[in-house]
Amino acid sequence: MMHPVLNSPPLPGVPRNRRVMVAVSGGIDSTALLHALVGSGFRKLVVVHLDHGLRGRAGAGDAVFVKKLARRYALPFIGGKADVAGLARARKISIETAAREARYRFFAKCARETRCRTLVLAHHADDQVETFLFNLMRGGGTGMGGMRPRAVRAIDGVKLEILRPWLGVWRMEIAEYAAREKLRYREDATNASPDHTRNRIRSRILPMLAQEFGRAVTKALWRAADVLAAQQEWIDEVLPPAGDELPVSGLRALPEALQRIAIHEWLRRHHTPQISYRLVETVREMVPAEATKAKVNLPAGRYARRRAGVLFVEGGRR
Repeated sequence: MMHPVLNSPPLPGVPRNRRVMVAVSGGIDSTALLHALVGSGFRKLVVVHLDHGLRGRAGAGDAVFVKKLARRYALPFIGGKADVAGLARARKISIETAAREARYRFFAKCARETRCRTLVLAHHADDQVETFLFNLMRGGGTGMGGMRPRAVRAIDGVKLEILRPWLGVWRMEIAEYAAREKLRYREDATNASPDHTRNRIRSRILPMLAQEFGRAVTKALWRAADVLAAQQEWIDEVLPPAGDELPVSGLRALPEALQRIAIHEWLRRHHTPQISYRLVETVREMVPAEATKAKVNLPAGRYARRRAGVLFVEGGRR
């Protein structure tokens, strides 16, 4: 039986006459979401697509496919291309982190061009589980909650409302929807490559956990991610907003657990890649009144510093 979300309007509460950007890779998930949005009466959609420059002719073929798809629906299309491998080398970050950074900078550029501040992404329940495990194994300590159905993110001075309406829908259910609607889409061969951490989580770690516990574990992991995401939303509301600078006196007044969360959120808003438990703790060593440490190395050639009673980030490119 198909998930009820797939048989209902994909963006409840969003007026159908609102201009909305939809990120479409050409794969089954985003192609199905675009189809569902059009079928629900959204007519002011803008299809956006970024070629990460990692798959040569296949990536160029994806861009052509998505452009034709937008034309079939009579929707505007904005395409872009990034040198993700070059970005990863220059900033000394992983390919996956560089790809995510390039995508969001592209989305911000599209938002400025279209004067549209709402972006819809096709992340689903399996993505939620994989993200949760990825963050857990990376050792972030805080910020492990899953993706949220609605989030607001500031990128290059643009405040984007990010909607993920299918976070409760499983990959298999989307495949059933695509088959029922006879949708054409592009297959990405790299989704099966063991070179990517998320692919190994999907193809090796989750099946191993299922075998060990004698049952599928994905739903339990999804629930844990959902609970932590709700807790994080509450914490975000009670914490003071994290600006460019973080007052040390304010951090000292917080319990240890909230110090960690505040620093993690501050680093995240500075687009710091690969935030680990160790990194948060190292930054937290600058907080006590007796602390002598006043500088901490961050990924991508940047630094966190303490001066004149505040923490701030300098160096590199945000």
